[in-house]
Amino acid sequence: MSNLNTTHHFDVIIVGSGGAGLSLALSLPNHFKIAVLAKSTLTDASTYFAQGGVAAVLDKTDSIEQHIDDTMIAGAHLCEMDAVKQTVEGGKPSVDFLLNQGVQFTLDEQEQLHLTREGGHSQRRIIHAADATGRAISTTLVERSQEKSNIQIFENYIAIDLITAQKLNPNAENRALGLYALDEKNEKVHTFLAPFTALACGGAMKAYLYTSNPDIATGDGIAMAYRAGCRVANMEFNQFHPTCLYHPQARSFLITEAMRGEGAYLRLPDGERFMLRFDERAELAPRDIVARAIDYEIKRLGIRHVWLDITHKPAEFVKEHFPTLYARLLELGIDITREMIPVVPAAHYTCGGVVVDEHSQTDIPGLYAIGETSYTGLHGANRMASNSLLECFVYGMSASEHIKANFSHQHILPTVPDWDDSQVTNPDEDVVILQNWDELRQTMWNYVGIVRTTKRLHRALHRIEMLKSEITEYYQDYQVSKNLIELRNLVLVSEMIVRCAMQRKESRGLHYTLDYPELGPELRKTVLTPPNFQVETPLVNV
Repeated sequence: MSNLNTTHHFDVIIVGSGGAGLSLALSLPNHFKIAVLAKSTLTDASTYFAQGGVAAVLDKTDSIEQHIDDTMIAGAHLCEMDAVKQTVEGGKPSVDFLLNQGVQFTLDEQEQLHLTREGGHSQRRIIHAADATGRAISTTLVERSQEKSNIQIFENYIAIDLITAQKLNPNAENRALGLYALDEKNEKVHTFLAPFTALACGGAMKAYLYTSNPDIATGDGIAMAYRAGCRVANMEFNQFHPTCLYHPQARSFLITEAMRGEGAYLRLPDGERFMLRFDERAELAPRDIVARAIDYEIKRLGIRHVWLDITHKPAEFVKEHFPTLYARLLELGIDITREMIPVVPAAHYTCGGVVVDEHSQTDIPGLYAIGETSYTGLHGANRMASNSLLECFVYGMSASEHIKANFSHQHILPTVPDWDDSQVTNPDEDVVILQNWDELRQTMWNYVGIVRTTKRLHRALHRIEMLKSEITEYYQDYQVSKNLIELRNLVLVSEMIVRCAMQRKESRGLHYTLDYPELGPELRKTVLTPPNFQVETPLVNV
């Protein structure tokens, strides 16, 4: 272990191996030396678990304008028009990129891409690979990345903190220089240096007790960027997917929105189709409306779940459209062709994130944020289904163009000190981390969930500040571990969520508070600025 090289030099460092990170890696020229850091295995990313698809205007009855309008409506008009336009117009190029990589999407009878429809969309515009689109995209992009000799992959490497010029010298012109990362296998911290670093680490929904997200979704990129000096925006908008399976053996198993797109109904125990009472679009209303309706009915009736029913469709139709769901639920004793599915809402998507421009560049030169880690302005107050994967590819390719245009072989990085753990000791009781982890997630679920109040938010902030103090002290005294790194990031991101929620004195999209149930008069994003960074919060460009 003593002769293990712990300093690595690259042209581009990418943290994350999902659709955002790998689309950037595969769009860069072959002469770029690229590092891809995966916290777990390469496919252990939110992209892999996406069941729905990629939204793109491909049908002649559809239009860019309709996709833009649908996105703005779903986002409660808080979406930034420039970002929406850039993303929607990037639909066809993104699909072409994926097809060129070899992703096998489902075709219709005419051997054309089959298009399905999901909540919030006025047209069929979702390309998919049956009901396991994410798996098809993830495995294909991973295979392409493994084939390229200029991409070096580091699995089970957990990013700890970014290295910037001003961290080394407060008077220097700031720039991202790389990061420190823990090699979990060897329990050693490595230094990664490069003129360009991209954070594509996914979202932060492991902050909640019940979530559809994989375990890697602990807000690492958002927390690291904020600590380094980047602005973060709209963290109060956390999307709860309406239909997560309620089953003791499959706690985080998602029931795709496409099932409702293909005609499934939501029912109460007595069989009532209750969504018609909440929205004229019924089951095809945007996710925030559906999740809030389910939450209301569960609390009103004192029940543990509602039912999703597709039994009125022919059995062969169900098996053909949802083969993965059919097989998995059959393993759990539920035949979805004959039985209804018990479902509850679960924390699903982080609509806010690190503020970036049209090239995915953050406030720090040389540092990019892509996908769920970023705030582009696309999602506004509520992400519309299948726009998120599209955003990954559009902004991943945009970042690659910006890096190519600004790349110079003359980039000379300063000397960076190795990670110093000489003053810390091995933790004596890991139970402290687990206790704080459980308390944090319980606090977020109870006080900062689908329906909020000012009193609940103040209670949450009080508990989070106490936990943050304990975790900071623990971090300073003991050697880093995966659990400690993740907990440190989660408590910071949870604080961001609460502080943003306390600033929004209205109910809009995913942020619903009983104290301010109406829409406010202004379209304004909520921006958090790190210490010593002052910027006026602008009105949203709509």
